[in-house]
Amino acid sequence: MSGKLILVRHGQSEWNKLNLFTGWKDPDLTAQGVEEAKEAGRVLSEKGFKFDIAFTSVLQRAEKTCQMILDGVGQSDLETIHDQALNERNYGDLAGLNKDDAREKWGEEQVHIWRRSYDTPPPGEEGESLRDTGARVWPYFMTDILPRVLRGETVLVAAHGNSLRSLIMVLDRMDKESILKLNLGTGVPIVYELNADSTVKSKEVLGDMSGAH
Repeated sequence: MSGKLILVRHGQSEWNKLNLFTGWKDPDLTAQGVEEAKEAGRVLSEKGFKFDIAFTSVLQRAEKTCQMILDGVGQSDLETIHDQALNERNYGDLAGLNKDDAREKWGEEQVHIWRRSYDTPPPGEEGESLRDTGARVWPYFMTDILPRVLRGETVLVAAHGNSLRSLIMVLDRMDKESILKLNLGTGVPIVYELNADSTVKSKEVLGDMSGAH
């Protein structure tokens, strides 16, 4: 019995639009972000998806995206589990800063390392690298999400660029160099079908990732 796992990065947030490091800060969706979330719901509805359960972070940009997708497939009241294990990577002292301003302050190379290295966290004791993010996302996935997929359920996960990248890294068996080049589009569903041993049977991206950042 093959289960399905649908991963969706939240729609554009106000801070995405302003080019700010966001992390655990909690800005709302923009009007464009709302449309992206609704479009994800429309696409999944057209494909005939019905979910058994949904998971999201405790940040409103992901929570609202999740709810709009469920509204779009006619499952507004579906059980939804909110957990900070699925939160975006914590950007520490960079949170709230404009990315261009950060480059001016610390230099292009240093900011690039913070943004794109696998295991170098940004400044500040709360800052997380992608490896740190995966260290909290993956155990939660293994204990709370994956067993339901393996039972044959169809599971929606609406989360964030880096929390989802840390999952995709393991699902797609990517190394730490190739995962750094992966960008996820806002509001674009990625559909996985898993085998009984949790390996990937099939993967389909329902949208355009070319403009992802």
